[in-house]
Amino acid sequence: MTNQENLPGNGADGNGALDLSGKHIVLGLSGGIACYKAAELCRALIKAGATVQVVMTEAAEQFITPVTMQALSGRPVYTSQWDSRPSGGMSNNMAHINLSREADAILIAPMSADFMAKLLHGRADDLLSLMCLARPIDKVPLLVAPAMNREMYAHPATQRNFVQLDADGATVLGVGSGFQACGETGDGRMLEPDQLLEDVIAFFAPKVLVGQRVLVTAGPTYEAIDPVRGITNLSSGKMGFAIARAAREAGADVTLVAGPVGLPTPRGITRIDVKSAQNMLEAVTERAQAATVFIATAAVADWRPAAPSTQKIKKDGSGQTPQLVFTENKDILATVAQSAAAQSGQLFCVGFAAESHDLVANAEAKRLRKKVPLLVGNIGPDTFGQDHNALLLIDERGSTELPRASKLSLARRLMREVADRMASRAPAKLKAGAP
Repeated sequence: MTNQENLPGNGADGNGALDLSGKHIVLGLSGGIACYKAAELCRALIKAGATVQVVMTEAAEQFITPVTMQALSGRPVYTSQWDSRPSGGMSNNMAHINLSREADAILIAPMSADFMAKLLHGRADDLLSLMCLARPIDKVPLLVAPAMNREMYAHPATQRNFVQLDADGATVLGVGSGFQACGETGDGRMLEPDQLLEDVIAFFAPKVLVGQRVLVTAGPTYEAIDPVRGITNLSSGKMGFAIARAAREAGADVTLVAGPVGLPTPRGITRIDVKSAQNMLEAVTERAQAATVFIATAAVADWRPAAPSTQKIKKDGSGQTPQLVFTENKDILATVAQSAAAQSGQLFCVGFAAESHDLVANAEAKRLRKKVPLLVGNIGPDTFGQDHNALLLIDERGSTELPRASKLSLARRLMREVADRMASRAPAKLKAGAP
């Protein structure tokens, strides 16, 4: 049986390592039907390695009980500013001070429109709002997950409050769109627990790529033979999608150009779906000019049928096989690597080589042929469709092995490697441009 708790995206990196290990989260619940999602969120945070202290408003108790949240968090739930129980190891009847001082972050999920207004005006008439006001702003970040009716969400007062919340230093995690408990449909739903978990994990990730614009390709391409048949490969796109997520966690603005795969889009990135190698080339060429990092993980077809049939090719019983004429697809990585931005160092290019044998020799030859500063090699048959991989990084300094691990774990390591290489190249560029 699969251990769901250790799958990437469930708070673990796929190796059993927990993404929020050592983090202490104060989970605040304000009044709203979305409190039912807070129960699953609490459990997800704990599975990811965090300890969770739940604080509820009186209104939240109308939707879910403190008993439920205590059972899930394994800690007593605090609901009143007059609660005299010891908190944070102290018995001074100051839960609003003690609970906030031991937190690595306060996460309000759900945050109602009413509670948001309290935060904006510094009101503190219950334990949760008092705790948010009393927290050390420079040490305890505040993350909020709004949840409200679509009309409440769209109201000008609410939108002004969001702007001010951001100006005050809070991190607004956004909202979902869809069917609401009131029967209406639109924006304002609280994000799903797995989405919030991904956002919390990203919040704590080292921001080694802040200010960078990362363009990633992922998955296979599909080259049509006729309207119902085509040529493709076994690439699942999992490595490229993991890299897109890791780049976003590292603080980059990420665009993902994906071939035909059925993977969900990682949080916070822009996704462009394409089909053929030509489609992918056009999408990449259009967006590479605005990028500072290009990571080509897609397994792009080398050839395509020169003249796909407009109708299904049928056998006629003669035993004769159709004669296909192929033409070579333009190399996407080489095209981008030879651009003026890449040649000047303004665009850092990373290529991937999926080989079947002689990985070191073939990957190094590919790096030199395509003129990229970093080439990442792997054995294709060992990784296609799998959740784990092993990588070999090759650059002008030699090769570095990244042992077999989850693709998300490797993607995070690769982002650090890319950031280090970009930082080491910067002084040389400045020196070269100096008078």
